[in-house]
Amino acid sequence: MTDVPTTPRAASSGAASPREVDSFPSGFLWGVSIGAHQSEGGNIASDWWALENLPASPLAERCGDAVDSYHRWPEDLDLAAGAGFTDYRFGIEWSRVEPADRVFSRAAIDHYARIVRGAVERGLRPMVTLHHFTLPQWFSAAGGWNRADAVERFLLYVNALAPVMAAGVVRVMTINEPNIVAALPRLAGGEANIAHGVPLPDPEITDAMIAVHHAATARLRENHPGIPVGWGVSVQDYQAEPGAEDVLALHAEPRDTVFLRAAAGDDYIGVQTYFRTHLDADGKPMLDPDVPKTLTGWEYCPAALGGAVARVARTLPHVPVIVTENGVAVADDTQRIAFTTEALASLRAAMDAGADVRGYFHWSLLDNWEWGHWGPTFGLVAVDRATFTRTPKPSLAWLGGQAPGTGGEGGSH
Repeated sequence: MTDVPTTPRAASSGAASPREVDSFPSGFLWGVSIGAHQSEGGNIASDWWALENLPASPLAERCGDAVDSYHRWPEDLDLAAGAGFTDYRFGIEWSRVEPADRVFSRAAIDHYARIVRGAVERGLRPMVTLHHFTLPQWFSAAGGWNRADAVERFLLYVNALAPVMAAGVVRVMTINEPNIVAALPRLAGGEANIAHGVPLPDPEITDAMIAVHHAATARLRENHPGIPVGWGVSVQDYQAEPGAEDVLALHAEPRDTVFLRAAAGDDYIGVQTYFRTHLDADGKPMLDPDVPKTLTGWEYCPAALGGAVARVARTLPHVPVIVTENGVAVADDTQRIAFTTEALASLRAAMDAGADVRGYFHWSLLDNWEWGHWGPTFGLVAVDRATFTRTPKPSLAWLGGQAPGTGGEGGSH
């Protein structure tokens, strides 16, 4: 797999100059995202930890200590706030909060509350993600999301997080990429490769995801009125061969549209986009050999962000959009800046065309473990895995400096 060239020939217009980011409105959320299991390390009670440490694990590399964000979170917050970001999305690990069946850890709950308070003290608005792929091993081993009591058990976890919410949480994401969660059985089994398009989600897990989300949203609104709640869906910019546009809706419906419609009553819809999915005349995903690929094998296509957001806005015209993840896995940080510049330009164009977008969160603050691999580097900050030393890349200061109201090229009109 090759990285993108110095001057990428992408599936969109040529890469823009880093100083050509269009402005965003005052109050626009300008944040970075980070995942719990991928960054914390040592989540020994989770099902992914168990999977990683099987003698014949299907995962190429273990997470292990990850990048030790469980202990180094103050430094991570300092990096985000110091660069100029206004918002910080991080994950809460269910397996830490409830490491054994009905055994809740007050120490873990206090830990996450301290992160929330730390963010607020630094001027960062904290958004928490309650589920980001990993489950407690006790829950997973007994059927996971197919358990008859899955909704009830998740609600007990939600209830236990009351001290975290009270510490100053500004927004909640119930589930990260529920459509990918529902597709994990195929992805984990090696039957599918997301670079070739999101596989069909499992119908039963799809139903469970929607039921859990709706129940959790209702419980959060009951327990913590005033905190906006939504979820973040993996949304591709679906494009079809000329004359085959009728395949788009059929392909997208089970892969993301059903999850988008489930958010019709939410306070926002999170959009998480990294690349396009190009469909042939039969509706099958195809990789364009002429488009450079990133370190994940995905097509280098920055403008996919605007296309995905525009489609979401058409599907949910009355629900505000927050881009909760967008980024690129490249070794050359100048390419990260070029990609993000063009992605933000496409986002601004979608907004100018009518999409109600309230914010942008970049994935990721740190280079971290990417679900079986350490090679793909999405971070604005490099991390030495032996010492955990954080080294900011030029993209950190550049993107943080675009925050609306900071006087950067992304400042408000």
